[in-house]
Amino acid sequence: MNSRIGSLPPALRGTLWMSGAVLSFSAMAIAVRQLLTHMEVFQILFLRTFIALLVVLAVAAAYGWFARLRTRRIGIHFLRNFTHFGGQYCWVYAIGALPLATVFAIEFTMPVWVALLAWWFLGERLNGPRLVMLALGLTGVLVILKPGVDVIHPAALVMLLGALCYAANLITTKTLTGTDSVLAILFWMNLIQTPLALIPALPQWSAPTLADTPWIAALAGGSLFAHFCMTRAFKLADATVVVPIDFMRLPLIAVVGALAYGEKLDPWVFVGAAIIFMGTYYSLSREARRVPA
Repeated sequence: MNSRIGSLPPALRGTLWMSGAVLSFSAMAIAVRQLLTHMEVFQILFLRTFIALLVVLAVAAAYGWFARLRTRRIGIHFLRNFTHFGGQYCWVYAIGALPLATVFAIEFTMPVWVALLAWWFLGERLNGPRLVMLALGLTGVLVILKPGVDVIHPAALVMLLGALCYAANLITTKTLTGTDSVLAILFWMNLIQTPLALIPALPQWSAPTLADTPWIAALAGGSLFAHFCMTRAFKLADATVVVPIDFMRLPLIAVVGALAYGEKLDPWVFVGAAIIFMGTYYSLSREARRVPA
């Protein structure tokens, strides 16, 4: 099975890893929604990063991988994690204020920023298929948000800032994958972000209950697996190839929001998603044709 997967084109393997990240981020969103009923944003972020840090250290100890945690690019790690922490705060805050599908829809502006930042900082080309993907992706998001028709909630602007932070985070992740191990990226992410979340969390700390355990586990475990998948995806394919797979989260989380939280299924969300998927499919299919057999 592993040999069959390894024989697939790198772009396709990258999309498969990103699909794992999609499922993990969706599970995290549900866990966050549950924990926000009695916890503040910073406490949720602390629980996520602290538990994930313990897991990374346990894995490193079990397999003798401490040497893999070393880095010579600590400045890039700090830059990555300040932007990622900002994006995480915006994301968790928005989940508590907006329908889940709306949060994810706004987050889908991220590929536009990623493509532009990847072109500027990494020298990745904005070829025809990618430009089509970006144009249709932005059009789909505008259809979902309907600016000028519906009143935009202030939390939507917070999430828009979060999307920009995530885009910067993805670009720095791409640069780190060339020199640092996946384990090192995960280790420094959680080590740096743990104190960033703990200090502001202490004044309004709420003791977790036994009922919180599965949600905390889903949050921390989903975070680790999502970032592992995302980092693997970036090792295999360009940022503008793997990031659009994240759009798969929209119909998934819309159904979850409707069934679990009674959120209205806005048909325009699915119209916009269809437009986004057309751009994504076109871009990925054209990229696949360019990979030698």
